[in-house]
Amino acid sequence: MTEMPAPGAFTNTRPEAPHVPSALPEPIGIVLEIGGSSSKVMLDMAALASFATHPDPVVAVAGQVGSQIKVPVGSNWLIANVRSLKLDDLDSGRIIATIDFLGEGGEEKLTRKLYHFRRGVTRYPTPGAEVFPVTQADLRQVYAADDRASIEVGSVYPTRDIRGALFIDALLGKHFALLGSTGTGKSTSAALILHRICEAAPHGHVVMIDPHGEYSAAFRTNGALYDVSNLQMPYWLMNFEEHCEVFLTSEGADRQLDADILAKCLLAARAKSRVGQTIPKLTVDAPVPYLLSDLTAQIQAEMGKMDKASSSAPYLRVKSKIEEIKADPRYSFMFSGMLVGDTMANFIARVFRLPGDGKPISIIDVSGVPSEITSVVVAMLSRMVFDFAIWSRNEPQRPILLVCEEAHRYIPSDRDASSSVSRILGRIAKEGRKYGVSLGLITQRPSDLAEGVLSQCGTIIAMRLNNDRDQAFVRAAMPEGARGFLDSIPALRNRECVICGEGVAIPIRVAFDTLEEERRPASADPLFSQLWKEVGHEEEIIERTIQKWRVQGK
Repeated sequence: MTEMPAPGAFTNTRPEAPHVPSALPEPIGIVLEIGGSSSKVMLDMAALASFATHPDPVVAVAGQVGSQIKVPVGSNWLIANVRSLKLDDLDSGRIIATIDFLGEGGEEKLTRKLYHFRRGVTRYPTPGAEVFPVTQADLRQVYAADDRASIEVGSVYPTRDIRGALFIDALLGKHFALLGSTGTGKSTSAALILHRICEAAPHGHVVMIDPHGEYSAAFRTNGALYDVSNLQMPYWLMNFEEHCEVFLTSEGADRQLDADILAKCLLAARAKSRVGQTIPKLTVDAPVPYLLSDLTAQIQAEMGKMDKASSSAPYLRVKSKIEEIKADPRYSFMFSGMLVGDTMANFIARVFRLPGDGKPISIIDVSGVPSEITSVVVAMLSRMVFDFAIWSRNEPQRPILLVCEEAHRYIPSDRDASSSVSRILGRIAKEGRKYGVSLGLITQRPSDLAEGVLSQCGTIIAMRLNNDRDQAFVRAAMPEGARGFLDSIPALRNRECVICGEGVAIPIRVAFDTLEEERRPASADPLFSQLWKEVGHEEEIIERTIQKWRVQGK
């Protein structure tokens, strides 16, 4: 077995190296093994201990899991991330660290400072090369904003003044995911990122699906807010698949029979409209206005052609469901007699913010939508974003960002999940960027997402995840070079995250900026110790609540 150097004996292992100025910290180890993206270095415990009280906070954490080190190669510095540590020998004072190379930058000859950092490695060091701690000045160069448009979201750990930035085009062009357990500050962080995007692009086009009604409070001044009271979503914008999810109640062979009846009658109802009469080859999916009364009349007419009463059962099933929904006030935001005009252009302009009028984000609060059709409403909105992008390919491009909170509800991992919303969001994840549709997924349970969806996200923003299964799922979706950062995910504090992928120069750990109170979502946890001390007005609270409960409104 090869004899290892004695503790503290790393300083003169590279005799050809030029004189190191006193401003540069002494070496902390040597390269032990090179293996592509992942390699091993041997660190000196005594050298690491000597830096523990260093005034530079970056140097002070040198050698810890998640910290960075640098290795000189020719006229360049290689930057690597420490993934794991293992004690080599208690008596020797040596630690074996597994590292992942992140990128390289030039080395100034006189000061030996890092400059012009870039991702990727062109030349690897040889075993025996010295290892140095990264300094705050180095990190400033690594995270220095280049010419690309970017938004600042926080401070790079462990510094307080080096800014963590996200490159807008890379972030949105290849989708992103924000992951974090409940209580980690996920909603506030999502609001912060969206506020920064809106500030950078006041004429942008952002649509956010808000299942809990949290984000309206955050975007009251710079967003267009929609809920069941003002969404005015025309039912005839549904395609045939979505019609089936709303109007059909049967299963198995009966469902196929009912679907055939609905398809035939729906096409006839669309053809009766003024718009439908101008289209030579009308399809059942075409977003053409029609009257629900025309649809039920067509079903009644087809039912009258049946010889036996037993044959009319499928027609009665479909007709009664349509009439039931039409009469239910909970569905009035969508199935209202006021929405039979050709309002498609107005709806698209309002919801997609075309133009934005200084409010580039639409918050679609679906908390008041009946649970039976919530997924259909989300599917409609998502599909319309995608279809608009497809059919406007020859027009001046207007890219749209679709943000989906609680994404695991709509793209579940169940193998038999075959809902329209799951299919369209899955398709956007795979094909959206070709057409200028960006997808932002926010979820507290990444392991419940459909397989492959997370890997379609070019940038992953991971906050603390308490569940081992979620951590493993995220680890599988992360690039190899970010594995060391991932190991710190369970130890992240609230409003801290690890960001890796296309949206950042290299993987970074960031403490998010504090968002002003009036720009935060209404997602704060109740303070039981304080609220349970408040007494009085309980009768009025109950009375007002029951009134809203009964009328199904806010």
